[in-house]
Amino acid sequence: MGNRITTLFQIEHPIVQAGMIWASGWRLAAAASNSGILGLLGAGSMYPEVLREHIRKCKKATDRPFGVNVPMLYPNIEEIMDIIAEEGIKIVFTSAGNPNTWTPWLKARGITVVHVVSSVKFALKAQEAGVDAVVAEGFEAGGHNGREETTTLALIPMVKEQIRIPLIAAGGIANGQAMLATMVLGADGVQIGSRFVASEEASSHPNFKNSVVAAKEGETQLTLKELAPVRLLKNKFYNEIQALYKTGATVDELKAHLGRGRAKKGMFEGDLEDGELEIGQVAGLIHDIKPVSQIVADLLREFEQAKNTVRDFSW
Repeated sequence: MGNRITTLFQIEHPIVQAGMIWASGWRLAAAASNSGILGLLGAGSMYPEVLREHIRKCKKATDRPFGVNVPMLYPNIEEIMDIIAEEGIKIVFTSAGNPNTWTPWLKARGITVVHVVSSVKFALKAQEAGVDAVVAEGFEAGGHNGREETTTLALIPMVKEQIRIPLIAAGGIANGQAMLATMVLGADGVQIGSRFVASEEASSHPNFKNSVVAAKEGETQLTLKELAPVRLLKNKFYNEIQALYKTGATVDELKAHLGRGRAKKGMFEGDLEDGELEIGQVAGLIHDIKPVSQIVADLLREFEQAKNTVRDFSW
């Protein structure tokens, strides 16, 4: 299944395992890369020296390409980038910030750069900044999201129409059928997050993984747009946020209630009541926790079956 994405990353299949906070440690990234896709470490939930440790463990666990996802709104960004360069990482995905800030610095060190966007406008800005590819992430995605609320089905063809560089689709993709659909719309590959949260190798707490498997349609919602839009599973913390909105809470009041460490409390420590549980709408299609190798095999099998189904259509 060779194309511009497999060539860019030197991988077998045009699939990227998203670099999610509190889920994408070295075990997940290495397992993904060993399965023939691109594994990513999620630097957003790692102190700099913790990231260095995960990079070194990942190198020992796989001899295949892997990268690091860096949300640029997080502190210690300079130290994180220095570690990435010192450790010889060759692929970096950036998000939540201006691609002009770090793309030239990374490119000067021979690093392939991909930027995550939620709109055509930001895809064009990323292309102008010199990135090698973009991830266009629709409104369905879990975690921090764009304010535009453009769905993946609408976003991918609009971005494809405007850019020249490789395009990776994200948001609402958890099976081979969705992968095929986004590639028919113009994507060169896909980035998948939520499905890999419910993997044996993800560093997320078992409580969180089980809550993802149990989730049904409509049990996630995008909220906290005034701070940084984030899609969450509905729980006690989510309901408290909605109650604050009803009272006309200010940004400072929302920020005070959010506090510090909510995401770690929920996704890493397993507090399903007071923690922040970031997951995509597609959680309703995730029914089990599997090894990464099986998830990838399922994706590829479903992709081929979907292609055959389309060929068999008659009008």
